[in-house]
Amino acid sequence: MQLQDALGQFQVQLSADGRSEHTRNQYQRHVAALIAWLKTVGRPTDIASITPNTVAEFFGSDAARLSARGGTKKATSANAQRTSLRCFFRWLHESGLVATNAARLLKRARCAPPPPKALHPDEQERLLAVVATAPGPAGERDRMLIQLLLGCGLRLGSALGLDVGDVDLVHNELQVRKAKGDRPCTVMTPNTISKRLRAFIGDRVDGPLFLANGHRVSTRHAQRRLAAWLKAAGVGGKSAHSLRHSYAMRIYDETQDLLVTQAALGHSSVTSTVCYAKVDRKRLRAVVGE
Repeated sequence: MQLQDALGQFQVQLSADGRSEHTRNQYQRHVAALIAWLKTVGRPTDIASITPNTVAEFFGSDAARLSARGGTKKATSANAQRTSLRCFFRWLHESGLVATNAARLLKRARCAPPPPKALHPDEQERLLAVVATAPGPAGERDRMLIQLLLGCGLRLGSALGLDVGDVDLVHNELQVRKAKGDRPCTVMTPNTISKRLRAFIGDRVDGPLFLANGHRVSTRHAQRRLAAWLKAAGVGGKSAHSLRHSYAMRIYDETQDLLVTQAALGHSSVTSTVCYAKVDRKRLRAVVGE
């Protein structure tokens, strides 16, 4: 069996396992990169010919080390590709398609996770100030979306997946149905956000909360709009997810409580929340002494 055919079967298994489209696409890209490299160097692409040495040679090559722009990949990106191939070859072995796991010797590189790319308070102020002048319905929509991301810490996809009926203005809550891992959750909204949502919704009683030309706003369109607003505010190197990071940093700074921050973000494990924990230098100085 050829690797390309096995990859197709692997995708079926990932879908059956309930893996997200994002995850399936990532596995597809990473295994496809191995297949392309094998063809480039004139190696066979049947699954029986792949050995641990083949996998090691691939990860030592420029095809695995370099990004699409030519620079060296970040350690975290390289680790993601290692994980994809480890999962793929483990599945090949466990499904009985090959006698041994060709990626059994592959190890992830040791690296610290990058710090969250949150907006500084002054950057948040500039972003809110520039979007406050946005004209028309599209400007009003973008303004509400940015306020919601900063004020409630929603992922962009979760916010765009909201319907009008998911907004509980009585109890200041949002019923988030489109969440990571397909785990519906309830998100609390501050009074200020609820008041703005009430005005934004107006007399609508159903349908998507955020609209563009009568249809639900797509993630790609929202990312483009948010990137434009960040640029207009003079905020570089940040993305829509940075607004969620900003919310998380604010919650942790105010509470110094990882469990509260975990609950606010809807993380299933506190391990995902640890990256926001940092020691305030003023508190440290107070404990250490002048």
